[in-house]
Amino acid sequence: MTTFDSAEVARYQFHGQDVSWLLDHRAEHRGDHPFLVWEPRSGDDVTWTYAAFVEQTKAVAAGLAARGIGEGDTVLIHAENCPEAVVMWYAVARVGGVSVTTNTRSVAAELTYFIEHSGAVAALTQPKFAAIVAEAGPGLRFVVTTADNSGDAPSDDEAGAAASLVPFADVAGDPADAPSVAPDPLRPVGILFTSGTTSKPKAVVHTHGNVLWAAKVNPTNIEFGADDRYLCYLPFFHVNTQGWAIWTVLGTGGTVVMQPKFSASRLWPVIEKHSVTHISLIPFVIKAAFEQGIPENHTVKVGVFGLIMPVLDQMMQMKVIAAYGMTELVTHCVRSNPNESYPDLAMGKVAPGYEMLVVTEDGTLAGPGEMGEVWIRGVRGISVFLEYLNNPEANEKMFTDDGWCRTGDIVRLEAGGNVFYCDRDKDALKVGGENVSAREVEDVCRTVPGIDDIAVVAKAHPMLDMVPVAFVIRNAFGAPEDEMGPAIIDACRQNLADFKVPRAVYFVQEFPTAELGKISKKELRELADSFPEV
Repeated sequence: MTTFDSAEVARYQFHGQDVSWLLDHRAEHRGDHPFLVWEPRSGDDVTWTYAAFVEQTKAVAAGLAARGIGEGDTVLIHAENCPEAVVMWYAVARVGGVSVTTNTRSVAAELTYFIEHSGAVAALTQPKFAAIVAEAGPGLRFVVTTADNSGDAPSDDEAGAAASLVPFADVAGDPADAPSVAPDPLRPVGILFTSGTTSKPKAVVHTHGNVLWAAKVNPTNIEFGADDRYLCYLPFFHVNTQGWAIWTVLGTGGTVVMQPKFSASRLWPVIEKHSVTHISLIPFVIKAAFEQGIPENHTVKVGVFGLIMPVLDQMMQMKVIAAYGMTELVTHCVRSNPNESYPDLAMGKVAPGYEMLVVTEDGTLAGPGEMGEVWIRGVRGISVFLEYLNNPEANEKMFTDDGWCRTGDIVRLEAGGNVFYCDRDKDALKVGGENVSAREVEDVCRTVPGIDDIAVVAKAHPMLDMVPVAFVIRNAFGAPEDEMGPAIIDACRQNLADFKVPRAVYFVQEFPTAELGKISKKELRELADSFPEV
């Protein structure tokens, strides 16, 4: 009986195809259709058709190749949403390289780690980040800078810091000189850093096959058509905009409308201006949308959210499609189906192309009424990510021997196969849409002398949903509480992005414990919520 290597089978599903093939295919068949609409704060929008976008990616690819960037080279993209970042990502893909998109709220120490861990050899940034990129990556071969900060003029200091860098306009070469790289669906194309239980963020490797897979299945998942328009206001350095939105658009030849960042006051005016049909919904977006008032007869048909909430459909006056996923799982691996009905607050059912299990703490399959961890199985490098870069321990923890991904998300299984989200067993928080590793914050806090033990947990917040706070047990050598608390927060400000910094430090004599003597962070969260708002 003939058998085939699993990697060979995975490649064969997208034989002869890669990201550049997909773009070129759209340019050939929908060349005059808008692909990217840039909507800066000024309102002076700019549009790239598929044909124009492909020409620009070829020009930048030619320029990168002339500067020595080729197959396997890694390029850092440290910028807020801007068209140059999108062009660079797809130009790097065209030369066979890998783009590393990083959180712009990172401090220099974090950025240094991202550069060193990914092996980045060059970078694209903006004037406002020129100084921090120079500090974090002195060994980079070259750094390219945009002319402005997502449409805003740089300050004199920012312009000065960027003066020695390569202007983005100078990178472009002759599109005809763009290199031709043999398509390989399993070639890495992008890296996103995601927080988990380890002290350092993990580098999630996406392949060309992951992009092609998302482009193939996403449009059906969220009912996105060739003439639809997806508004992107969440960061390009997250999988939501990069994968759930842009790769969906590429799947049909539709249109991306991109803003520098979310703006409550401009949400509905931009939707109306560009006849937006699809948006991503997270709690602070929903809150802001209501505060601005829901316009009658707006154009949004679909909002992509995490849970099934019929009341939200009625209030937002759009169809809210439930979709669950994570950076490692590429796209919507659990989602609602318009041909089925679900209980309120359910998550939907497993999407075609994936398998799902709910596994209890003792390793058995959960029955109705039982809680367990969600396990998802797909094809590595196609429907799930390829690997955590240079992190065998994390890979071993994520993947079972038979290919299941342990998500760390706890759900409750109910009758009819419905699942309800409960919590995470991973030590992670979600702050305004940003993942935060409690372990990473705790490790920085421990650099302050006098801490006997520390636990970072989430405290409810009216706008951000949750924020980190720290519970500390001092030892005999610790400074007084009124000195140690500020010292802990200052240490975090020096070494962590602002959204990771604890909003408060609470001192206690001991921690509540759960089974096997583990710290009960659930009880600490409840205690934190009993304290005044921060």
